[in-house]
Amino acid sequence: MELLVWVKGAGDLATGVAHRLHGSGFKVIMTEIPRPTMVRRTVSFAEAVYEGRWQVEGSTAVLVKGINEIANVFKQQMIPVLVDPAGQQVTVLRPDVLVDAIIAKRNTGTHRNLATIAIGLGPGFTAGVDVHAVIETNRGHYLGRVILNGTAQLDTGSPSPVEGYTRERLLRSPAEGVFVPCVTINSVVQSGQTIGFVGGEPVNAGINGVLRGLLRGGLWVHKGLKLGDIDPREDCLEHCFTISDKARAIGGGVLEAILYLQRHSS
Repeated sequence: MELLVWVKGAGDLATGVAHRLHGSGFKVIMTEIPRPTMVRRTVSFAEAVYEGRWQVEGSTAVLVKGINEIANVFKQQMIPVLVDPAGQQVTVLRPDVLVDAIIAKRNTGTHRNLATIAIGLGPGFTAGVDVHAVIETNRGHYLGRVILNGTAQLDTGSPSPVEGYTRERLLRSPAEGVFVPCVTINSVVQSGQTIGFVGGEPVNAGINGVLRGLLRGGLWVHKGLKLGDIDPREDCLEHCFTISDKARAIGGGVLEAILYLQRHSS
């Protein structure tokens, strides 16, 4: 596959998409903001923005300073990550495929004339209008479905239940300020345990479980921002370091959409 795919965003869902496409032989480039705030950062190629390079399940992403470095990264069979919030640099490359994986619940500027094939993840896009296809991101019967006309399901505003827990699983900032964690991802935590601090105020766990995701320390956060999530299942330790079933399903939907649209446009 010599198709060049531009994935906007490099969080955990975007990483699931990029990992599947990269493994299928596509040339994938990802773009991010200067200080990304992903929670499931162990499985997010956006960590390359901070660390220089990041590996997820055998695939490696490398931070590049400009488009002139991309070809060399491709030669090494790796994924370039470029800090380019508006996508101004990457449009020079004229990608064959654009995947908007920001998961902003709205369209922040993606349109069909940016690439031969444009795909949007989740709500905020309309297939046949601003993109060629939309991929369903809501958990349930239709997760990963390719939508060629219309929109994805609306955001429920609530995380999917795990053993009956929904909002209780999430850690949110109690105030505005710098987040200072005092535990790490993959830690087993107890309800009421302090996970970190924001502006001197504690962030406490709401349930017992495994800390599956946690925002990078030192970032300035606003009140209510998601800082982490807890998985109540006892056997989920390895899940902290592997792509989720949701991200894999969405990645499969993107792959299907590309192949379908490529075939039907020729």
